[in-house]
Amino acid sequence: MRDTIYTFTRWQVIALLFLGFSAGLPFLLVFSTLNARLADVGVEAATIGFFSWLGITYSIKVVWAPVVDRLPLPVLGRLLGKRRSWILLAQLGIATGLVLMARTDPTVSPTMMALFGLLVAFSSATQDVAIDAYRIEIAEPRLQAALAATYIFGYRLALLVAGAGALYLAEFWSWQVSYEVMALLVGVGVLTVLVVREPRVNHFSAAEDLANAVARETAKRAHLSPRMARFAGWFSAAVAGPFVDFFGRYRELAILILVLVAVYRISDIAMGVMANPFYLTYMGFSKTEVADVTKIFGFFMTIAGSLTGGVLVVRYGVRPILVAGAVLTAATNLLFVVVAQQPPDIALLAVVVSADNLSGGIANVALIAWLSSMTSASFTATQYALFSSLMTLPGKFLGGFSGMVVARYGYMEFFFVSALMGIPAILLALWMMRHGARLDEVSRANDAVAEANNEKDREEPGESPQGRQR
Repeated sequence: MRDTIYTFTRWQVIALLFLGFSAGLPFLLVFSTLNARLADVGVEAATIGFFSWLGITYSIKVVWAPVVDRLPLPVLGRLLGKRRSWILLAQLGIATGLVLMARTDPTVSPTMMALFGLLVAFSSATQDVAIDAYRIEIAEPRLQAALAATYIFGYRLALLVAGAGALYLAEFWSWQVSYEVMALLVGVGVLTVLVVREPRVNHFSAAEDLANAVARETAKRAHLSPRMARFAGWFSAAVAGPFVDFFGRYRELAILILVLVAVYRISDIAMGVMANPFYLTYMGFSKTEVADVTKIFGFFMTIAGSLTGGVLVVRYGVRPILVAGAVLTAATNLLFVVVAQQPPDIALLAVVVSADNLSGGIANVALIAWLSSMTSASFTATQYALFSSLMTLPGKFLGGFSGMVVARYGYMEFFFVSALMGIPAILLALWMMRHGARLDEVSRANDAVAEANNEKDREEPGESPQGRQR
């Protein structure tokens, strides 16, 4: 208990609570809350559908993650460091976009509303990349589960504020006031960035070695000018470097690691697509009952699962809890088969939703902690952006076919199939446990290289990583 209390009172863990709030705040303001605003003021349904494309930015953030990894910002970078400067720049973009959205009438200027929404979504996705990198670099691997737990808590709290809170403000005042208040709340993240420390991590050593090698070969073979050769080296290190590093470190395990990342949440995401139609149309629960059980009660159960997952990972290690999370996720999907066979019972629904959210919280924390341990200090932002994109895209794609399965076979069969979809994740997680020694060896080697690079920086105070990068 003393270890748990000490872990969750570390400044890094507390800081991630507020950074999680900062990351979660913009999400619904360009999704369901924005859709509610557009519908409320009379925007056509077809136009509202086009606004959903704003969400693509979150799925393709890996495209510009190399820039966040490799490019130090000119002024902010010198004042705050690379990670905090990118987070702050993204927060300024979010706040600016929200103010502009607040003062735009979507019935008169839907295009401008979409552009301002794109600014918020792009800045939010960039903030996610920078915060993920900051979270991984600010503390040792054993704290990653606790960091993930408080980050998820802050994120979920922000979803409540940007969802129900924004709707209440719009109801009692106006949509302009609602979005302006949300812009002010971005200040929570801004203050956090100004208070916390910058990670002491050398982001440049491995990437610089690759860049120099490419620059030398390019200059010899392509007969480019030295400046163009250096640019070719920088670009290769930024774009190809993260992938070369990952496959070089994990070798024969790399493909299976990526497959596990891709399939781990398929069961959960695919089932979630048809959850609300199941509650409302098949079981006949009212919207109020569904909101009470899944949104309010489910929120606290998810937080409980996240905190439980953080404690379990700290106590038993990440890989056993990764396996347990995969098993629990598939097993709780089978509970919905039971619900589908019973007459509507709100108490039974609450029990099953509780089990589902608890297991989801445990699995999510374990997955985040495990992925965090897999990244290299030289390419943190890009590699984690790749992981986070990969862990949701397959589930979202397959989830698009869930309605067809329900229409043809029914909900009981659908929930059973969704549980079976969790078997590959269970088998691969068990396989990763068997190769734990190999993964630990890679992790220790990565930590040793990072520490050696940082020690080199401390011995050469006159030459900063930014200076070597330029």
